[in-house]
Amino acid sequence: MSYQEDNQQFRSVRMKRKRLRKKENNYILAEPDKPLIIIVAFLVIIGFLAIFSATAPKCMREGIFLGSFLIKQIIYSVAGFAAMIFFIKFDYKKLAKFNVPVFWTVFGLLFLVQFTPLGVNVNGAQRWINLGFIQLQPSELTKPLFCMMLASAFKDGAKILDLKTVLRTYLPLVIILLLILKQPNLSMAAILSFTGLCMFIAAKGSLAFVGSIAGIAGVGILSMLPKLLHGYQMDRITVWLNPGSDALGKGYNIIQSLIAFASGGFSGTGYGGSIQKLAYLPECHTDFIFAIIAEEFGFLGCLFIIGLFVALVHRGLRISKRCFDMYGKLLALGITIVFGFQAFLNMAVASSLFPVTGVTLPFISYGGTSIIVSLAMVGILLNISRQRIKKINAEEGEVNPNDI
Repeated sequence: MSYQEDNQQFRSVRMKRKRLRKKENNYILAEPDKPLIIIVAFLVIIGFLAIFSATAPKCMREGIFLGSFLIKQIIYSVAGFAAMIFFIKFDYKKLAKFNVPVFWTVFGLLFLVQFTPLGVNVNGAQRWINLGFIQLQPSELTKPLFCMMLASAFKDGAKILDLKTVLRTYLPLVIILLLILKQPNLSMAAILSFTGLCMFIAAKGSLAFVGSIAGIAGVGILSMLPKLLHGYQMDRITVWLNPGSDALGKGYNIIQSLIAFASGGFSGTGYGGSIQKLAYLPECHTDFIFAIIAEEFGFLGCLFIIGLFVALVHRGLRISKRCFDMYGKLLALGITIVFGFQAFLNMAVASSLFPVTGVTLPFISYGGTSIIVSLAMVGILLNISRQRIKKINAEEGEVNPNDI
């Protein structure tokens, strides 16, 4: 054998071994879903632009650097993209092992928010925890927790009366929901409940059971609504039906948001041209950032944002459909529903389709915990998109067409 042939054979064996080492569990991993990466990148960049525009006047009034909020959001986003890259490479099938540790972490943080001096109260809601060097919103962590635990519970079928499932999944999640409702944070509770319902139906849960529970719960909630809701929450519903009844008080936010939409018209006033952000519309960089986008970019800008979220949901559902195992399907579905429903809820509130709930626009609104958790969830979704089951022959390193 010549030196050239020997060298070629050696390189072939080395490449084959290298290839086999990359095929964990005899799977060939495809590239992450590129359209989803592009969509998320667009949303994050739009968020940067919107946050700078919305917060510049606030920074001027406070005498601080105009890009203070933007710089913070960029730092949070860098941390979020780092988390996303980590979860792209982390096999999603191993996430089920962390259900219990993640639950106790989230439970502990929610407990600290409600029952210790570390909890921070803002506008009547105690949703944040002050750790000195950073302020966190633990309720954001409940979104991946619900998706992980429900995917584990439903992967072998949606079981209702199974005692083990009740104790290991339903009871812990109900406790989490109660802690969230105590903050109060009805919007997050609604997002989690709707996501759980969708995952239950996707796991072939009983529609009759869902209908019965929904009917009973609906009647009970409507009959006890004044007692269940805090005073200011009931006022939000009343004012939503007639904002003009208290135009300078409880209906102020809704009216100013609608003015922003009306001012934007078809093509908007141009980037930076919003009037409502000049101290007229409170929380314009968080809950009502979509109204500022509507004012500066008009109907066309709103349509573009809506299109991006529709595309994100489409890619997420496609990833869920193409996944080969039920756990991955349900996990991808849950993450997709969280993004889609939260975005819909925020835009519906900003346009007065729903009462004010205090929910942010994913990837766009200002918020450290929100952007980090959201990008980490995207990383999980991208990891699921990489799974393409093509078993290889462990001895020869060749793909077996019969196993594709």
